[in-house]
Amino acid sequence: MHADSRYHASAPRSVSFGAALAINGAILAGMIFAAPNIVVLRDPETVMQPIDIREIPPPPPIDEPKPVEKIQPRTSQPPFADKPIVETTSETSIRTTTILPDTLPPIAKPADTGPVTVLDPPKAVPALIGATTDPRYAQDFQPEYPSQEIRAQRDGLVTLRVLIGTDGRVKAVEPVSATSDAFFAVTKRQALGKWRFRAATRGGVPEESWKTMTVRFRIEDAR
Repeated sequence: MHADSRYHASAPRSVSFGAALAINGAILAGMIFAAPNIVVLRDPETVMQPIDIREIPPPPPIDEPKPVEKIQPRTSQPPFADKPIVETTSETSIRTTTILPDTLPPIAKPADTGPVTVLDPPKAVPALIGATTDPRYAQDFQPEYPSQEIRAQRDGLVTLRVLIGTDGRVKAVEPVSATSDAFFAVTKRQALGKWRFRAATRGGVPEESWKTMTVRFRIEDAR
């Protein structure tokens, strides 16, 4: 019985020693993994001191490359002349002074030309009032129809310029256009012998004047 009690007493000691060793190992492992900044010394008797691990400083900034300046090629001749202004010599010299004379020269008076005559402004020339046909002689305006033109059954048109005198009579005739010589001949004879006008006037005074007239001949009027 005594031998059995001794045998049973040694078993719990080995178990308790193993359990304590396992607990210490677990605590040590937890400290190593939980605190990576703590360095564990190999000597178990030395007290562990925490060591701070400094972070690596960032690299210095890199300077940007400077732009390369373009070098302008040199030309064989300069674009401008060295002296664009041509220097000239002048013999003229101007002298100035700050000294004023005590008296100024007298101002010359214009020569006396006598009394001034004021001319009247020119009077405007009155306009010419052209000659007009005298209505008292209107029945004598149309010339006689030429007989050869009646036989030809032809109409006619005559345009002429007449010079009208101060008495209203025709003094000259100039042809402008005519259908035939026969039409112009009878018209000229009628104008010099029978036509009457009221003479042109300028400021109420009769004047000679030229006037263009047109005479029309129609064959139906000659029948």
